[in-house]
Amino acid sequence: MANYQQALNLFSDPQHLALLARLQRGIEKEGLRCSPQGIISQKPHPQGLGSALTHPSITTDYSEALLEFITPVFASAHEAHAYLNIAHRFAYKQLDGELIWPSSMPCILQGEMSIPIAHYGSSNIGQLKHVYRHGLWHRYGRTMQTISGIHYNFSLPAEIWPLLQANDERGDQYSPQSYISARYFGLIRNFRRYSWLLMYLFGASPAVCSTFLAGRDHKLDRLYEHTLYAPYATSLRMSDLGYQNNAQSDLMVCHNTIDSYIKTLSKAISAPVQAYDEIGLQDEHGHYKQLNTNLLQIENEYYSDIRPKRVARNGEKPLQALDKYGVEYIEVRCTDVNPFMPLGIDVPQMQFMDVFLTWCLLQPSPDIDEDEYWRIKRNQQHTVMEGRRPGLMLEQKDDTISLQQWGMQLLDEMKELATMMDRASGETFHADSLGQQRLKLADSRLTPSAQVLQQLQEKEIEFAELTRQQAEQHRKTLSENLGPQVHQQWLQMARDSIAAQEALEQSDTQPFAEYLAHYLQR
Repeated sequence: MANYQQALNLFSDPQHLALLARLQRGIEKEGLRCSPQGIISQKPHPQGLGSALTHPSITTDYSEALLEFITPVFASAHEAHAYLNIAHRFAYKQLDGELIWPSSMPCILQGEMSIPIAHYGSSNIGQLKHVYRHGLWHRYGRTMQTISGIHYNFSLPAEIWPLLQANDERGDQYSPQSYISARYFGLIRNFRRYSWLLMYLFGASPAVCSTFLAGRDHKLDRLYEHTLYAPYATSLRMSDLGYQNNAQSDLMVCHNTIDSYIKTLSKAISAPVQAYDEIGLQDEHGHYKQLNTNLLQIENEYYSDIRPKRVARNGEKPLQALDKYGVEYIEVRCTDVNPFMPLGIDVPQMQFMDVFLTWCLLQPSPDIDEDEYWRIKRNQQHTVMEGRRPGLMLEQKDDTISLQQWGMQLLDEMKELATMMDRASGETFHADSLGQQRLKLADSRLTPSAQVLQQLQEKEIEFAELTRQQAEQHRKTLSENLGPQVHQQWLQMARDSIAAQEALEQSDTQPFAEYLAHYLQR
């Protein structure tokens, strides 16, 4: 596309404008199960929730205690949010008094071994998922894996791509599939340039329970006996306190093209690491400690704030699916769970995400060279650790600019797009959401991270206790009974998922060692 304004002009036609009301999104939201006292659960995944392996909407992430709610893809943010609400309400009926922790930073931990690794049954795919998590334990520790977040999956409707390609001066250089992938990678590059804005606006983890950092060096201040914090932090989840690993620290995955992405990530998956070799593949009893001894066991081990995605077909790895069929959607992974919201996210935030991501796609997006790669990293780290510091300066190519000024400029650039998206949907929510974010830039006290610290200081209360109280409030909010028909539907989904897992286990005849070797060779 020649320029952003030309892209917007395409949607002045009412027929084309309607396409902006058909953006696709889905949500994955994580939350630890914990006791009424705020201690990480030791109970297995509740039977009433179905199989964590095969249930389409309720599963687990790293830990048996780490619930993950997954919505289908919706053309409406309201519908996606409503589905997430139903999933939470159903879950609470099955939790037997437990709470869902509403913060990205974990509840009270009682040592690393108090964090149970998720189990998925005896099928080969279930064992693979379990062994992969064992590998994460040996490489990074269990504690790091208790961090929760919200992943926002986003795509454009299929009908929009021919329009964009036909009006792109370089569109005839691509096949339809390769054009879609190229534009999504343009979105990814711009997202990485500007994701610091999301971390400022929606970061909600400036403090942490001291049990998370027990025995670890850190530079946080102590607020209370069991509460550590950084006074201007927005998202400790996205800082070096989160997903840190020395082996990955110098890993540079290239997002300039789909080919460069696949090539650099594939290289990391096959690169041996001495430290991981020393861990070993199996213990003395023959139990697997990790899937392999390479830099990455599988693609998912690469911790990134955004990923290009394609739903893999049976027997395919994610990278293979990307290589064959191109990018289908993108997954945003830098969003904290907002502890003040029962579901961790609300509709206005989702609608801002839609504006931001569409803007990232329509803007020109030059390749990222090595200098810019590290500049992006520095801007992100400055924002997550001190984003609310008055006068904080971020780096542009040959200059610096205040976070507030740069943020306002970006919101100004998004304004026309937000207005067009509202016209398409017959609402004002997109423009209204932009206005909400503008207020946060003007006054950092309105950000979720500032509000968390304000609550801690005003109530003179530990992080774990404040968050436990919020969990109790959210449980009450989400305690409303589902209608009998909806309740029965979700009960049936749970039963069907258990039956699907059992069928999978009965059909597996291949020894796991053979299955694993074949999987890794694909």
